[in-house]
Amino acid sequence: MSVSITLNVNGVAYPLSVEPHRTLVSVIRGEVGLTGTKEGCDDCECGACMVLVDGNPVNSCSYLAVQTDGREVTTVEGLGTADEPHPLQRNIVAEGGVQCGFCTPGMLISATALLSASPQPSEDEIRIALGGNLCRCTGYQKIVRAVQRTADELAGAR
Repeated sequence: MSVSITLNVNGVAYPLSVEPHRTLVSVIRGEVGLTGTKEGCDDCECGACMVLVDGNPVNSCSYLAVQTDGREVTTVEGLGTADEPHPLQRNIVAEGGVQCGFCTPGMLISATALLSASPQPSEDEIRIALGGNLCRCTGYQKIVRAVQRTADELAGAR
């Protein structure tokens, strides 16, 4: 039995018919066709599947697509474009915070949520906010520096 929903992803409405048990990550990657959101552990442990739902970070591997009917979902593709990347996207590259890249979408989403809630976070606040995102390559320091650099950059633009 399918359920009709409207999935609003990055400002675009997708009228869909989905099985009630389908996860948000599977629908975003499958029906919507956006593959930036990764499915890593499928158990809310790694953060690779992180998206924003109404501005709040959620693990889309354990969030049902039907729960987002009529709500706004933001994926990493919604943060910026190739021509105009979000400052976080630019700075994570500039600081060397991308190696294999598998964790990067989730890190960017978590950092976006943090900076929205706390525009000038401390290093401890950044580390706590990124605590649900696992990275096996960078050791986190470069990612933390990228978030700090973005906070400083955005503060200067205000």
